[in-house]
Amino acid sequence: MNLIIQGAEVATADLKHLARLGGATAIESIAANAFRLVGAAPFPELAPHCEQAGLDYGFVPENRRLADFRLVVMDMDSTLITIECIDEIADFHGLKVQVARITAAAMRGEIDFRESLRQRVDLLEGTTEDALMRVYEERLRLSPGADRLLARLHATGIKTLLVSGGFTFFTERLRARLGLDYTCSNTLEIEDGRLTGRVLGEIVDADGKLAALRRVRDELGLKKEPVIGIGDGANDLKFMAECGVSIAYHAKPVVRAQATYALNFVGLDGVLNLFN
Repeated sequence: MNLIIQGAEVATADLKHLARLGGATAIESIAANAFRLVGAAPFPELAPHCEQAGLDYGFVPENRRLADFRLVVMDMDSTLITIECIDEIADFHGLKVQVARITAAAMRGEIDFRESLRQRVDLLEGTTEDALMRVYEERLRLSPGADRLLARLHATGIKTLLVSGGFTFFTERLRARLGLDYTCSNTLEIEDGRLTGRVLGEIVDADGKLAALRRVRDELGLKKEPVIGIGDGANDLKFMAECGVSIAYHAKPVVRAQATYALNFVGLDGVLNLFN
Protein backbone atom coordinates (compact mmCIF):
# COMPACT_ATOMS: atom_id res chain seq x y z
CA MET A 1 0.00 0.00 0.00
CA ASN A 2 1.01 3.60 -0.58
CA LEU A 3 -0.13 6.50 1.57
CA ILE A 4 -1.26 9.52 -0.44
CA ILE A 5 -0.91 12.88 1.32
CA GLN A 6 -2.30 16.06 -0.21
CA GLY A 7 -3.48 19.49 0.84
CA ALA A 8 -3.57 23.16 -0.05
CA GLU A 9 -0.03 23.24 1.34
CA VAL A 10 2.04 20.27 2.46
CA ALA A 11 4.96 21.07 4.76
CA THR A 12 8.15 19.06 4.34
CA ALA A 13 8.27 18.51 8.10
CA ASP A 14 4.80 16.94 8.04
CA LEU A 15 5.74 14.63 5.17
CA LYS A 16 8.89 13.41 6.87
CA HIS A 17 7.06 12.91 10.16
CA LEU A 18 4.28 10.87 8.54
CA ALA A 19 6.74 8.86 6.45
CA ARG A 20 8.72 7.94 9.56
CA LEU A 21 5.65 6.90 11.56
CA GLY A 22 4.28 4.86 8.65
CA GLY A 23 7.58 3.22 7.83
CA ALA A 24 7.54 4.49 4.23
CA THR A 25 10.50 3.54 2.05
CA ALA A 26 10.33 6.67 -0.12
CA ILE A 27 8.50 9.96 -0.64
CA GLU A 28 7.42 10.63 -4.23
CA SER A 29 5.94 13.84 -5.61
CA ILE A 30 2.68 13.30 -7.54
CA ALA A 31 1.65 16.90 -8.20
CA ALA A 32 1.90 20.27 -6.53
CA ASN A 33 1.15 19.59 -2.84
CA ALA A 34 0.42 15.89 -3.40
CA PHE A 35 2.82 13.11 -2.39
CA ARG A 36 3.04 9.33 -2.29
CA LEU A 37 4.57 7.68 0.79
CA VAL A 38 5.67 4.36 -0.67
CA GLY A 39 5.01 1.25 1.38
CA ALA A 40 3.55 3.09 4.38
CA ALA A 41 1.43 1.23 6.93
CA PRO A 42 -1.44 2.63 9.08
CA PHE A 43 -0.59 4.18 12.43
CA PRO A 44 -2.76 5.79 15.17
CA GLU A 45 -1.38 9.33 14.84
CA LEU A 46 -2.23 9.63 11.13
CA ALA A 47 -5.82 10.95 11.26
CA PRO A 48 -5.38 13.52 14.05
CA HIS A 49 -2.11 14.81 12.61
CA CYS A 50 -3.60 15.27 9.14
CA GLU A 51 -6.71 16.95 10.52
CA GLN A 52 -4.62 19.44 12.45
CA ALA A 53 -2.32 20.08 9.49
CA GLY A 54 -5.15 20.43 6.96
CA LEU A 55 -4.12 17.37 4.96
CA ASP A 56 -6.11 14.68 3.19
CA TYR A 57 -4.80 11.12 3.25
CA GLY A 58 -5.63 7.71 1.86
CA PHE A 59 -4.05 4.26 1.60
CA VAL A 60 -4.09 3.08 -2.01
CA PRO A 61 -2.91 -0.24 -3.48
CA GLU A 62 0.34 0.46 -5.30
CA ASN A 63 -0.91 -0.92 -8.63
CA ARG A 64 -4.25 0.93 -8.73
CA ARG A 65 -4.52 3.11 -11.85
CA LEU A 66 -7.16 5.60 -12.98
CA ALA A 67 -7.41 3.64 -16.23
CA ASP A 68 -8.70 0.65 -14.23
CA PHE A 69 -12.03 2.49 -13.84
CA ARG A 70 -14.75 2.83 -16.48
CA LEU A 71 -17.40 5.00 -14.80
CA VAL A 72 -17.46 7.90 -12.33
CA VAL A 73 -20.80 8.74 -10.74
CA MET A 74 -21.12 11.92 -8.71
CA ASP A 75 -23.60 14.13 -6.92
CA MET A 76 -24.19 17.68 -8.17
CA ASP A 77 -24.99 20.13 -5.34
CA SER A 78 -22.01 20.78 -3.03
CA THR A 79 -20.01 18.17 -4.96
CA LEU A 80 -19.62 18.95 -8.66
CA ILE A 81 -20.76 22.51 -7.92
CA THR A 82 -20.24 24.68 -4.85
CA ILE A 83 -23.86 25.58 -4.10
CA GLU A 84 -27.15 23.94 -3.20
CA CYS A 85 -29.27 25.15 -6.11
CA ILE A 86 -32.58 24.89 -4.27
CA ASP A 87 -31.28 27.16 -1.49
CA GLU A 88 -30.24 29.78 -4.04
CA ILE A 89 -33.59 29.61 -5.85
CA ALA A 90 -35.26 30.15 -2.47
CA ASP A 91 -33.08 33.23 -1.94
CA PHE A 92 -34.78 34.90 -4.91
CA HIS A 93 -38.10 34.06 -3.23
CA GLY A 94 -37.02 35.46 0.15
CA LEU A 95 -36.99 32.05 1.83
CA LYS A 96 -33.35 30.94 1.77
CA VAL A 97 -33.01 30.57 5.54
CA GLN A 98 -36.05 28.30 5.85
CA VAL A 99 -35.15 26.16 2.84
CA ALA A 100 -31.43 25.92 3.67
CA ARG A 101 -32.30 24.69 7.17
CA ILE A 102 -34.28 21.78 5.68
CA THR A 103 -31.55 21.07 3.11
CA ALA A 104 -28.86 20.85 5.78
CA ALA A 105 -30.94 18.48 7.93
CA ALA A 106 -31.59 16.22 4.92
CA MET A 107 -27.89 16.11 3.97
CA ARG A 108 -27.00 15.11 7.52
CA GLY A 109 -29.54 12.29 7.29
CA GLU A 110 -31.75 13.72 10.03
CA ILE A 111 -34.93 13.82 7.92
CA ASP A 112 -36.17 11.80 4.94
CA PHE A 113 -34.90 13.30 1.69
CA ARG A 114 -38.12 12.69 -0.24
CA GLU A 115 -40.19 14.53 2.37
CA SER A 116 -37.59 17.28 2.68
CA LEU A 117 -37.71 17.90 -1.07
CA ARG A 118 -41.49 18.13 -1.05
CA GLN A 119 -41.34 20.65 1.79
CA ARG A 120 -38.71 22.77 0.08
CA VAL A 121 -40.28 22.74 -3.37
CA ASP A 122 -43.65 23.61 -1.84
CA LEU A 123 -42.06 26.73 -0.34
CA LEU A 124 -40.91 27.76 -3.83
CA GLU A 125 -44.46 28.02 -5.19
CA GLY A 126 -44.85 31.23 -7.16
CA THR A 127 -41.14 31.74 -7.80
CA THR A 128 -40.59 33.06 -11.33
CA GLU A 129 -38.82 30.83 -13.83
CA ASP A 130 -36.12 33.43 -14.46
CA ALA A 131 -34.87 32.85 -10.91
CA LEU A 132 -33.55 29.47 -12.09
CA MET A 133 -31.54 31.09 -14.87
CA ARG A 134 -30.20 33.71 -12.49
CA VAL A 135 -28.99 30.99 -10.14
CA TYR A 136 -27.28 29.22 -13.06
CA GLU A 137 -25.67 32.32 -14.50
CA GLU A 138 -24.89 34.31 -11.36
CA ARG A 139 -24.27 31.78 -8.58
CA LEU A 140 -23.51 28.32 -9.91
CA ARG A 141 -19.78 27.64 -9.85
CA LEU A 142 -17.89 24.39 -10.37
CA SER A 143 -16.05 23.04 -7.37
CA PRO A 144 -12.29 23.66 -7.44
CA GLY A 145 -10.54 21.09 -9.61
CA ALA A 146 -13.74 19.92 -11.33
CA ASP A 147 -12.57 20.98 -14.80
CA ARG A 148 -9.25 19.17 -14.41
CA LEU A 149 -10.92 16.02 -13.07
CA LEU A 150 -13.44 15.88 -15.91
CA ALA A 151 -10.80 16.57 -18.56
CA ARG A 152 -8.71 13.66 -17.32
CA LEU A 153 -11.72 11.35 -17.13
CA HIS A 154 -12.69 12.18 -20.69
CA ALA A 155 -9.11 11.73 -21.92
CA THR A 156 -8.95 8.33 -20.20
CA GLY A 157 -12.23 7.22 -21.75
CA ILE A 158 -14.08 7.03 -18.44
CA LYS A 159 -17.83 7.64 -18.60
CA THR A 160 -19.51 10.16 -16.29
CA LEU A 161 -22.91 10.03 -14.59
CA LEU A 162 -24.33 12.99 -12.66
CA VAL A 163 -27.01 11.95 -10.15
CA SER A 164 -28.84 14.65 -8.24
CA GLY A 165 -31.75 15.25 -5.93
CA GLY A 166 -31.68 18.68 -7.57
CA PHE A 167 -33.21 19.69 -10.85
CA THR A 168 -32.94 18.94 -14.56
CA PHE A 169 -32.79 22.69 -15.27
CA PHE A 170 -29.22 22.58 -13.92
CA THR A 171 -28.09 19.02 -14.65
CA GLU A 172 -28.95 19.24 -18.35
CA ARG A 173 -27.10 22.53 -18.75
CA LEU A 174 -24.08 21.06 -17.01
CA ARG A 175 -24.31 17.95 -19.17
CA ALA A 176 -24.06 20.03 -22.35
CA ARG A 177 -21.43 22.39 -20.94
CA LEU A 178 -19.14 19.73 -19.46
CA GLY A 179 -19.69 16.83 -21.84
CA LEU A 180 -21.18 14.55 -19.20
CA ASP A 181 -22.41 11.21 -20.51
CA TYR A 182 -25.46 10.64 -18.28
CA THR A 183 -27.62 12.61 -15.84
CA CYS A 184 -30.50 11.83 -13.49
CA SER A 185 -32.41 14.45 -11.48
CA ASN A 186 -35.82 15.91 -10.62
CA THR A 187 -38.03 18.06 -12.83
CA LEU A 188 -39.75 21.13 -11.40
CA GLU A 189 -43.29 21.80 -12.60
CA ILE A 190 -43.62 25.24 -14.17
CA GLU A 191 -46.88 26.84 -15.29
CA ASP A 192 -47.24 30.32 -16.76
CA GLY A 193 -43.61 31.09 -15.99
CA ARG A 194 -43.82 30.26 -12.28
CA LEU A 195 -43.00 27.24 -10.13
CA THR A 196 -46.10 25.40 -8.95
CA GLY A 197 -44.45 23.98 -5.84
CA ARG A 198 -44.52 20.45 -7.25
CA VAL A 199 -42.06 18.00 -8.81
CA LEU A 200 -43.04 16.08 -11.93
CA GLY A 201 -42.74 12.30 -11.88
CA GLU A 202 -40.94 10.10 -9.40
CA ILE A 203 -38.66 11.94 -6.98
CA VAL A 204 -34.96 11.16 -7.37
CA ASP A 205 -33.85 10.42 -3.82
CA ALA A 206 -31.19 8.02 -2.52
CA ASP A 207 -32.99 5.06 -4.12
CA GLY A 208 -33.38 6.98 -7.37
CA LYS A 209 -29.67 7.75 -7.50
CA LEU A 210 -28.87 4.10 -6.85
CA ALA A 211 -31.28 2.97 -9.58
CA ALA A 212 -29.66 5.38 -12.06
CA LEU A 213 -26.22 4.01 -11.24
CA ARG A 214 -27.40 0.44 -11.72
CA ARG A 215 -29.04 1.28 -15.07
CA VAL A 216 -25.91 2.89 -16.45
CA ARG A 217 -23.64 0.22 -14.99
CA ASP A 218 -25.73 -2.51 -16.61
CA GLU A 219 -25.82 -0.61 -19.91
CA LEU A 220 -22.03 -0.44 -19.90
CA GLY A 221 -21.71 -4.08 -18.80
CA LEU A 222 -19.82 -3.17 -15.63
CA LYS A 223 -19.53 -4.74 -12.22
CA LYS A 224 -19.05 -2.75 -9.02
CA GLU A 225 -15.24 -2.66 -9.01
CA PRO A 226 -14.49 -0.28 -11.94
CA VAL A 227 -16.84 2.44 -10.63
CA ILE A 228 -15.89 5.51 -8.56
CA GLY A 229 -18.65 7.28 -6.60
CA ILE A 230 -18.32 10.83 -5.27
CA GLY A 231 -20.80 12.52 -2.91
CA ASP A 232 -21.26 14.68 0.16
CA GLY A 233 -24.66 14.00 1.73
CA ALA A 234 -26.55 11.16 3.39
CA ASN A 235 -28.67 10.62 0.28
CA ASP A 236 -25.48 9.71 -1.61
CA LEU A 237 -24.59 6.77 0.63
CA LYS A 238 -26.62 4.15 -1.23
CA PHE A 239 -25.06 4.76 -4.61
CA MET A 240 -21.59 5.21 -3.10
CA ALA A 241 -21.90 1.78 -1.45
CA GLU A 242 -22.42 0.26 -4.91
CA CYS A 243 -19.10 1.62 -6.20
CA GLY A 244 -15.71 -0.06 -6.09
CA VAL A 245 -14.24 3.14 -4.63
CA SER A 246 -16.28 5.81 -2.83
CA ILE A 247 -15.03 9.32 -2.15
CA ALA A 248 -16.57 11.72 0.37
CA TYR A 249 -15.99 15.22 -0.97
CA HIS A 250 -16.15 17.98 1.68
CA ALA A 251 -18.85 15.77 3.09
CA LYS A 252 -21.01 15.38 6.16
CA PRO A 253 -19.52 13.19 8.95
CA VAL A 254 -21.90 10.29 8.23
CA VAL A 255 -20.58 10.15 4.65
CA ARG A 256 -16.90 10.50 5.58
CA ALA A 257 -17.29 7.60 8.01
CA GLN A 258 -18.50 5.21 5.31
CA ALA A 259 -16.44 6.24 2.27
CA THR A 260 -13.25 4.63 1.02
CA TYR A 261 -11.54 8.04 0.98
CA ALA A 262 -12.42 11.51 2.21
CA LEU A 263 -11.27 14.74 0.58
CA ASN A 264 -11.83 17.50 3.12
CA PHE A 265 -9.21 20.07 2.13
CA VAL A 266 -8.33 19.68 -1.57
CA GLY A 267 -10.45 20.13 -4.69
CA LEU A 268 -12.11 17.50 -6.87
CA ASP A 269 -8.88 17.00 -8.80
CA GLY A 270 -7.55 15.44 -5.60
CA VAL A 271 -9.34 12.30 -6.86
CA LEU A 272 -6.68 12.02 -9.57
CA ASN A 273 -3.83 11.97 -7.07
CA LEU A 274 -5.16 8.77 -5.51
CA PHE A 275 -4.44 6.74 -8.64
CA ASN A 276 -1.39 6.20 -10.84
